[in-house]
Amino acid sequence: MASINSAPSVTWYGDKTGTEARLPVQTLGQDDFLKLLIAQMTSQDPLNPKSDFEMIPQMVQFTTLQQSKSMQADIARLRSDQQLVQANSLIGRTVDIQDGPTTRVTGQVTAVQIEEGTPKLVINGQSYDLSAVLRVASGH
Repeated sequence: MASINSAPSVTWYGDKTGTEARLPVQTLGQDDFLKLLIAQMTSQDPLNPKSDFEMIPQMVQFTTLQQSKSMQADIARLRSDQQLVQANSLIGRTVDIQDGPTTRVTGQVTAVQIEEGTPKLVINGQSYDLSAVLRVASGH
């Protein structure tokens, strides 16, 4: 009879520690795919190796994974560039900013600064997220 306090051992994967480490990795990355492919190739029967037709779908999956990762990185760069262009277009304009649940700030955008890769609008010496803009005045 099993003890009430005994639990099955669980191995968690990833670089995180603490609470985040308790969540198992749910997607396979490029490194995982390569490890699986190498393990498969090294453990196959040398007298009965896999045919090229069996390996081609795996190579296609690998190529698709690489292209998907590249496309995600390109889209992230485009989004960042677009936000920077949008923020720069507001320099000299008067905007209304939502600063907290009930506070609204109105002022002229005097600069744009990048914090952790995200453009911030500088108004009255304070920086604000671009997403906090409620209204942009029509003229300069």
